[in-house]
Formats: sequence, structure tokens, C-alpha cells
Amino acid sequence: GTLKQLLRAVETFGFHLTTLDFRQNADVHERVVAELLAGGGVEGDYLALDEGARVALLRRELANARPLSSAFLAYSAETDSELALFQAAARVYSKYGKGGISTYVVSKADSVSDLLEVYLLLKEVGLYQPGNPPTSALMVVPLFETIGDLENAQSIMRDWFALPEMRALSVSRGHQEVMIGYSDSNKDGGYLSSVWCLHDASRKLVPIFAEADTKMQLFHGRGGAVGRGGGPAFEAIRAQPSGSVQGRIRITEQGEVIAAKYGTQEKAAKNLEAMASATLMATIEPAQLSSADSERFGGAMAALSADAFSHYRGLVYDTEGFQKFFRQMTPIAEIAGLKIGSRPASRTTSERIEDLRAIPWVFSWAQCRVMLPGWFGVGTALTGFKDQNLLKEMAGAWPFFHTTLTNMEMVLAKSDMEVAKRYVTLVEDKAFAQDIFAHIRSEWSRAHDALLEVTGQTRLLENSPSTENALRLRLPYVEPLNLLQVELIKRHRSGETDTRIEQGIQLSISAIATALRNSG
Repeated sequence: GTLKQLLRAVETFGFHLTTLDFRQNADVHERVVAELLAGGGVEGDYLALDEGARVALLRRELANARPLSSAFLAYSAETDSELALFQAAARVYSKYGKGGISTYVVSKADSVSDLLEVYLLLKEVGLYQPGNPPTSALMVVPLFETIGDLENAQSIMRDWFALPEMRALSVSRGHQEVMIGYSDSNKDGGYLSSVWCLHDASRKLVPIFAEADTKMQLFHGRGGAVGRGGGPAFEAIRAQPSGSVQGRIRITEQGEVIAAKYGTQEKAAKNLEAMASATLMATIEPAQLSSADSERFGGAMAALSADAFSHYRGLVYDTEGFQKFFRQMTPIAEIAGLKIGSRPASRTTSERIEDLRAIPWVFSWAQCRVMLPGWFGVGTALTGFKDQNLLKEMAGAWPFFHTTLTNMEMVLAKSDMEVAKRYVTLVEDKAFAQDIFAHIRSEWSRAHDALLEVTGQTRLLENSPSTENALRLRLPYVEPLNLLQVELIKRHRSGETDTRIEQGIQLSISAIATALRNSG
């Protein structure tokens, strides 16, 4: 009855409802720790130390019970703000216990010192206690999100477990979490390089954790769009490297897909059941590939990834004027002005693509129906690969490669180069815009044709009739919205001040995103 429901709710949610994560950029921790060390008379120029010296210093400080901060010293606004957050975490933990807050995610983590710095700050508020083993109320979780970070994840975690106190801390906890980011790796290197680096990093972490006698829990920072790791969760989990799903997995769910996946009790139950069953299957099933096939397929993917990476970087980062083309063709400026999301569109005031956050990057390309982050570079890589029969074998025998192609296929089906051509008219330099768009359109055709060749289909979504039918019914209603959006953006950028124009742009952005569903 009602009492049983209440008991079940309390058992499940405690008195905190949901468990929170803290998250901050590693650069912020570096500056705060440097200021605390200088203020405490321990080290005058922490930022000038190399990695080895930093690790040695941080380990000494972690073993020392005395705090570094002092109420009698004046700190910068940044340091005061960060210390206040750690103090808030201590209050939450004191009031609600470990259920209220459990992990601290360090974004842009590229060294062991990036993780030790957070434990030092946790020690300042009593959430880390030195000992043998040490104890910590929060687990510090590295987030590897760029191509370079993912490639270095194996060596960073090996060095982490080489520290006896940190290995003991992980073993006593029972597991160590590692977060891998789909968004920035995609913006950094394109779709194919991103998915392969994520897969390869996950695979290479398995023996590192086995040697440390610690269970690994991967936290997949996926978005709604394919360019940010989106796609069916069941297939994505089943496609994980053998041994990387050890009975535990964490996945982010974006706000835009919450209603579709959890809007009703039936939908929520079905989605959670699919993820739970996929996690169990990925944990207990034997390896999907023989060691020989794994080596062959992995070598092919590495070659494909390198080719796609080069082609993608050549357009996005090495083509002079592409940044301006992107900002004028897509509604990125209008999206940045929307009162949505928890963070600004760019990390800095710079207009460089490197400083643009991945979410508006993907969202902008979806709005103009190019969806470039979900396919660009793949066509060149597939068509340039010498052994086409090997690609067909991989598509049939390897769940990872099959899922990679299936997700790209959905993106290609939702993109529309004829609609995108209308957005090109928004670019001031017409000749340059036509040249760039011709290059994009040519690569789209290569991706389209190569995918059909490898999968043996005669048209996109031939093997997914339900999705094909849904898009056939839905997409005709999106094209008028795109055409209306182009006209409204033209008027807005020309200086027309009618508030209805701005409202119309905002409504069109929302409508197109809703129709495309996994667009951001």
C-alpha cells in the first residue's frame, strides 16, 4: 500500500532525491592550489613546477593533516569561490551522507596532478583524510575528452595506480570511475576519429585496472546528437570493448531526449530495462571477436580514423575563412542568444572554433540540416580504404563498426543538402561560400555512397523500416521551418528590429530541434 511505496521511495532516494556530481576544469584547480601553496609558505611558484615535482609536492601535502587555507589571508575571487564550493560539498555530505554527493569530475584532465589537486582541496574541508589507506567522501573522476587526452588516458591511469595511497584508496572503495567525453573529441577530430579513440581508450584501460585489482566504471558523457555520442543506448552498450563493462556503467541523458525516453512510466521502464539488460549482456558475454579479428579490425579502424581525422581537420581548422563561413551560414549567433543551457556557447570571448563549446557546434549544424559533425571525413576514409571486403566483413561481424555506421546513416538521412544550400546564402562572401559548400556536399555524397556499398543497401535506412517511415512522415514538415528560419535570420542580421522576428527565430530553432529529436 501507501506505506510500502513510501518505504521503497526512501530506500531508493533517501532524503536527497538524487546524487549530485561536482565538475570543474583542471586549470581552475591548478590556479587555486598554486595560490594556497604560496599563501601557506609551502611553494611560491607551483605553476612553474614540472609534473614530477607537482606530484611529489601534492603527495606530501596530502599526507599532512594540517590545512593550507587560512581565514586570516585574503585570496582571489576565484579561490574564494572554489573554496566556498568545497565547503558546500562538505555541508551536503554532513547533512545527507554519501547519497547526496559522490563524485567530483575533473574536466580537461591530462595528468595525475590534475586529480591530486582535487583531493588536496577536499582535504581542506575534511572530505579527504590521510591514512593507510586514505579515505575520501568523494571520488575524483578524470574526464578525458579531447583526442589527445583519450590517447593518453592509459598512461595517466597507469601512473595514478602506481601511487600506493591512490591505488589503496581505489581498492578500498571497490571501483574507480573514468569519464570519457564524446562531444569535444568529436569537435576536435571528427566523427570517426572520435568514436574510435573512445573505443580504443576504453579497451586499453581494461588491463590497467586489472593490474590494479580495481573495477573500472566508465562514465559515458554522451549527448543527444550522433556527433556527441547519441544513438540507441542498447546497441551502444553492447558495442563496448570486451571487459570494459564490469557490471557498472554511467551514461548522461540530455534534456532534449528525457521526454522521449522517460516521459511515461512505460517508456521509462522500457528504456531502463534495455540499458540494464545491455549492461548485463556486455558484462557476462564472451568476447565478440577473436584476438586475430580484433587485431585486423582494429588496424583497419586506426587507418580509417587517421584518414578521416586528416580530412576533417583540413576543413574545420586548416581552411582559412572556415570559421567565418560557419558563423554566418549557421544560426550559431542566434543560438548563443537563447536563454537555454547551463553554460555560455563559448568558453571564452574568442570566436575560434577551438573555444566554442561542443553543444552549440553540433546544434548549429543540425539546424541548417548539414549535420557535419556526424559524418564529415568518413566518406573519404571509407572510399580510400583498399580492402573493401574487409569493411563489409567488419560491418557484419563487429557490433562497434556496425553501430558506428548505423548512427551515421541516421544522420545522413536527416540531413538535406538542398535545404542547407539556402543557408549558404546567409554568407557574405558568396564565391568562398559556394566553394566550401561544394566541398561539404561532395563529401556528403561520398559518405552516402560508401555507406550503402559497405552495408549492401540500395537506400538509406533500408534495413530500418520503422525509422525510415517515421522520417518520411516527419521531415516534410521541417523543410518549411528551415526556409522560414533562413528568411528571419536574413532580416534579423540586416538590422530589422521587430521583436516578432527574434521570437520567430527562437520558435523555429525549438521546432526544428524537436522535429529532428537528437540534434544537440
